[in-house]
Amino acid sequence: QGPLVESGGGLVQDGGSLRLACVPSGRNVSPISMAWFRQAPGKEREFVAGLSWLGGSTGYADSVKGRFTISRDSATNTVYLQMTSLKPDDTALYYCAAFRGATTDRSMGDKRLYTHWGQGTQVTVST
Repeated sequence: QGPLVESGGGLVQDGGSLRLACVPSGRNVSPISMAWFRQAPGKEREFVAGLSWLGGSTGYADSVKGRFTISRDSATNTVYLQMTSLKPDDTALYYCAAFRGATTDRSMGDKRLYTHWGQGTQVTVST
């Protein structure tokens, strides 16, 4: 088991919803900021959504604004990604990432900041 454990992926129809969860499980994972990235076959890994609980910043990729919501359970540091109105273009392997520092809505999309990554959970949206 890696430092971050994702769950909640699956197959859903166009327009459907899914909720992803990410639990920090490693001993040395004490995140201040966490984010979701995704990678489709043949494409670069791209930022989806992030949040930093030092300062309360949240941010979203333009492609998911208004459809996806990132949130956190402060008791467990579990981070959720609620995805609604899913489209076939959202099909990808979704990764959770964590960083022990604060991020802003400008910096949280930089994948180089994140020191811990999950194994990914597959989201497939069918037409």
